[in-house]
Amino acid sequence: MFKRVILFALTNLAVLLVLSVAWFVLRTSGVLDGVIDNVDWTYLPLAIFSTLFGFGGAIISLLISKWMAKRSTGAHVITQPRNEMERWLVTTVQKQAHQAGIKMPEVAIYDAPEPNAFATGPTRNSSLVAVSTGLLHTMQRPHVEAVLAHEVSHAANGDMVTLTLIQGVLNTFVIFFSRIIGNLIDSALSRGERRSSGIGYYAAVFVSEIVLGILATLIVMAFSRWREYRADAGAAKLSGPHNMIGALQTLARGTPDESLPASMAAFGIKGGKSGFMNLFRTHPPIEQRIARLQTAMQRR
Repeated sequence: MFKRVILFALTNLAVLLVLSVAWFVLRTSGVLDGVIDNVDWTYLPLAIFSTLFGFGGAIISLLISKWMAKRSTGAHVITQPRNEMERWLVTTVQKQAHQAGIKMPEVAIYDAPEPNAFATGPTRNSSLVAVSTGLLHTMQRPHVEAVLAHEVSHAANGDMVTLTLIQGVLNTFVIFFSRIIGNLIDSALSRGERRSSGIGYYAAVFVSEIVLGILATLIVMAFSRWREYRADAGAAKLSGPHNMIGALQTLARGTPDESLPASMAAFGIKGGKSGFMNLFRTHPPIEQRIARLQTAMQRR
């Protein structure tokens, strides 16, 4: 589980690394000579640079999210229902989307033995809701309906966009402060005698990005867990709290989920156990999610 969460966190940073390497190559090769030589590379330009690169990776990941999800899971989008189950899935999602006030998402099925589902997409009105074959074979239909409502709630809440904005802001801070730290360390090592960046700068930036990136990941994971609670509450409204609790109880009895690729781990419905490692998980423990739904029912 820990390995998968780390891989998920690195997925978004991969685009940033590509952009950073491209920037480094362009600067060192002299392609940008005359373009940035006269720029006073102080905090404002650095902030602009950090913002462009910080949001660049997150926005690119968001824009290609549906394509990546289909490709990585092999999901089959239901364009023309082939059987009664597919017709029921499309009809159910259509009804829930109408209740939630969003446009009809694409509905897909992907082949995996573990019961799971996910929602993704660049906007709340351009989303994808997918369920595994294992979920369809394992759960009763009222529970499947609750899982679909959970994913539709993710789309209606705009969780994909919000997560992208949070990731973009954190990426910006990581890039900005890692370079500030790099400059300070490099200046201290050279005692101000060197005007260009030395090896100390690049080493400090590299280490700082790792350390700050881990701290940023904790924040992203905390938001991800909070949005799961909110999607559970949305599912309870759309399909009934008992159905959602029943769906979670079925998931709790299942095997640990390994069907989704690392990059899609945050968008599945399953979670892990409680403990210190919960800080690095995208989902709260299922027993905590059930307890919160039960508490909400008692308050009514």
